[in-house]
Amino acid sequence: MIRKILAAGFGLALMSTSALAQPEGESFADWKAGFRDRLSAAGTSDETVASMLDDLEPEMRIIESDRSQPEFVRPIWSYLEIAASDLRIRNGRDAYARNRETVDAVAAQFEVRPEILVAIWGLESSYGAIPGNNDIVQALATLAWEGRRRAWAEGELIAVGEMIDEGYATRDQLTGSWAGAMGQMQFIPSTYLERAQDWDGDGRRNIWTHEGDALASAANLLSRAGWDLGAPAILEVDLPEGFDFAAWQPQDSRPVSQWAQLGLTPARGEWSADHLMRSARLELPAGGSGPGFLTFDNFRVIKRYNNSTSYAIGVAHLADRIAGGAAFEGPWPEDNPPINRTQTRELQTALNSLGFNSGTPDGIAGPNTRAALRAFQRSRGLLADGYVGRQAYAAVIEAAGG
Repeated sequence: MIRKILAAGFGLALMSTSALAQPEGESFADWKAGFRDRLSAAGTSDETVASMLDDLEPEMRIIESDRSQPEFVRPIWSYLEIAASDLRIRNGRDAYARNRETVDAVAAQFEVRPEILVAIWGLESSYGAIPGNNDIVQALATLAWEGRRRAWAEGELIAVGEMIDEGYATRDQLTGSWAGAMGQMQFIPSTYLERAQDWDGDGRRNIWTHEGDALASAANLLSRAGWDLGAPAILEVDLPEGFDFAAWQPQDSRPVSQWAQLGLTPARGEWSADHLMRSARLELPAGGSGPGFLTFDNFRVIKRYNNSTSYAIGVAHLADRIAGGAAFEGPWPEDNPPINRTQTRELQTALNSLGFNSGTPDGIAGPNTRAALRAFQRSRGLLADGYVGRQAYAAVIEAAGG
């Protein structure tokens, strides 16, 4: 649906273009000539085609950003220090206060929680202050020419043509992130066409400078994804000593009443009747030695906006803090941070050599890697949490004879 890059303040710094190599294969001019025909064939008007492609040149920094895979993985506690910082909380409360009438009206119409809207607004553009100033057409055209995601990027450019032809945006208005996301809520063009809203009724869905249109667009996305008004998104929980990690499956949902029978307790207060009647998954984003979270269906809705566990926890927690809630209890295992991508490839290779299939070593700790690690941990009598951290890395490498 929506791109995903990290929100404003979390992106990669763009590198100097001086040493960047151009993509192999056809020239940008040849790609542009071919795409001009495809854009026209999609029904885009001649005037719009010209406004998009005439005099257009690639931006090499976009390619570098797209190809860059950060070596170091940000621990979730470091992410949350920024995502739900004191400054972001204060600014969120101020933004909500300044726009309360609009936020509450939008939330009521689309039946979503107002603080969640404000929190997404905060992570995506610092409450409208940093929506991005890259030329979206140039960014998407550069990505299409580069070729790795050509079909996707060309599809988004065709959506841009429809946006301009329908009068939803002007060519000059199309600014945003290097990855093609636009406006205060960072929509890619196809998502804009599917979900953006004209809150003020002026005939344009202005997610760049009109707070009502931007907020209503995000609210419509959440609503269409299945937001359950009044239901929770996450709840921090404490695990009992002796919790059976070997029997825990991260993707399994259970009634909260069953989690309670297994010894889980809220980090604060007592179970509510509402909680006990719902189903939830147990997330351990920093492993078994860090805080646990029961995540509900609304948590999955947030991940439809950005399919990142850290992002969804950040949004839910920021929303709670804006509403006056307390910080997480923790503590976080800062002595056992996640390993970097090179180490993850080494871990994957070692797991495979030991007979625990983690798939092709790619440096990304996905479900297969975590499942293989949990199987290794169970075989060695270790805490089987599948957390790809420094301690697990050392255990696997030692077992593989490294």
